Amino acid sequence: MSGKKGSPLLPSHNGGSPRASGSPLSSPGVYPPHGQGSEPMRRTGSGGSRSDKGDYFGSSSGNDMEKHHGLYEGVKQQVEITPNLSEQKTNKKTMSPAFIIPIWIALSSAVILYNKYLYSNLNYPYPIFITSYHLGCAALGTRILRATTNLMDGLDKIEMTRELYLKSILPIGVLFSGSLILSNTAYLTLSVSFIQMLKAFTPVAILLISAIFKLQVLTSRLVMIVLLISTGCALAAYGELHFQMFGFLCQVSAVAFESSRLVMIQILLQGLKMDPLCSLHYYAPVCAIINACFLPFTEGLAPFREYMRIGPLIMISNAAVAFGLNVAAVFLIGAAGGLVLTLAGVFKDILLISSSVIFFGSPITSIQIFGYSLALGGMVAYKTASK
Repeated sequence: MSGKKGSPLLPSHNGGSPRASGSPLSSPGVYPPHGQGSEPMRRTGSGGSRSDKGDYFGSSSGNDMEKHHGLYEGVKQQVEITPNLSEQKTNKKTMSPAFIIPIWIALSSAVILYNKYLYSNLNYPYPIFITSYHLGCAALGTRILRATTNLMDGLDKIEMTRELYLKSILPIGVLFSGSLILSNTAYLTLSVSFIQMLKAFTPVAILLISAIFKLQVLTSRLVMIVLLISTGCALAAYGELHFQMFGFLCQVSAVAFESSRLVMIQILLQGLKMDPLCSLHYYAPVCAIINACFLPFTEGLAPFREYMRIGPLIMISNAAVAFGLNVAAVFLIGAAGGLVLTLAGVFKDILLISSSVIFFGSPITSIQIFGYSLALGGMVAYKTASK
């Protein structure tokens, strides 16, 4: 993280950030890039990556992509959860904000809606397989880009040692896997609109975890923002007509895992600057393997037997959209400032909620609309708190 002062820890709304937030349904970096987005971060995503991550469905593969990173210098004075945003502005991979922001919004929304369609409408309820599949494709995709383009040139500036990989990348990858599995599982029982409302609690979780690690001082203004966002999310949950406790616990746990991941990036990856694709290059293989280890004990061989019923075209295009989100995140974080990314994430979530109502018939109540409006207002205030 750069030494200059900026806004307190705020993932650029992800799901992904792009995480790194969101994550998108399984899209590592999704979210506006996590900490670069959110993800990678502001992320996004992906390991550094939300978008929104991450918002991969997160960050960021989704759900999410929001996967959201130049980190931890003078951290006692400031912790910025989109670690590489400022550094990325000097990246040569720049594009007009008016061009790239709509593309990022479209891809981020498409990842989440596509995965929800796959889970519900096509009756393919295998979130662990989907996340493993997306991450495996992402691992392959980043290596193809490395060999054929200059999009992965950031890897040349990273000294990745075995010790760094085992002590930093691996534990962060475990948190990332947990976030992806839990967030995608939530989509089996909860609506897209309700999940997007719950994701608004991510900044609060980041603040609280950062305070525990003494990385963030909770000022009176930040406490008021925390209360505003928390109240909004509580009203959104109270007004949900089809509340499912299992899905709710999965999504809340996913937020906890993703927030912990973003804070751990600040602590463990000191001085490293990784854009969403570079983060994905390191995190995707280990996360794919971790997720795949759960398959025999959860979904078994069913996803493989059902694969041909769904068809290669749908499965390949689904993974391509998730990977495209991470590519878009690289250009996004170099084209717009933090507040613009936050507002873009807010617009994306409103669009997703509207799309969920239109395409999936998800009902929303006036209490939820009011509560989510409070949460969104708190998120914008959070981003501008130190300006």
